[in-house]
Amino acid sequence: MNSPIQLKVNLSEELQDLLRSKASKFGLPLTQYVKHVLIKDVEDEEYPIFKASSETEEDAKQALEQLDKAVEAKDFFTKLQNEG
Repeated sequence: MNSPIQLKVNLSEELQDLLRSKASKFGLPLTQYVKHVLIKDVEDEEYPIFKASSETEEDAKQALEQLDKAVEAKDFFTKLQNEG
């Protein structure tokens, strides 16, 4: 699960009053009500899933097959400095 973020939103006094009124009808604090409204707004949305191209899939497969040959970047650059 993704880490939660904090979102700052500026509201007019009128909108804040309206939202507080609606939140109180549900017995919720304003922040919880706004979160609920946002969740309801996007709950039926589908998160786009993009298929990788055949070339990308092949490159990934080759990279995974060669994973045992991988080196840490820090070690690689240290070795370069020591040789030069």
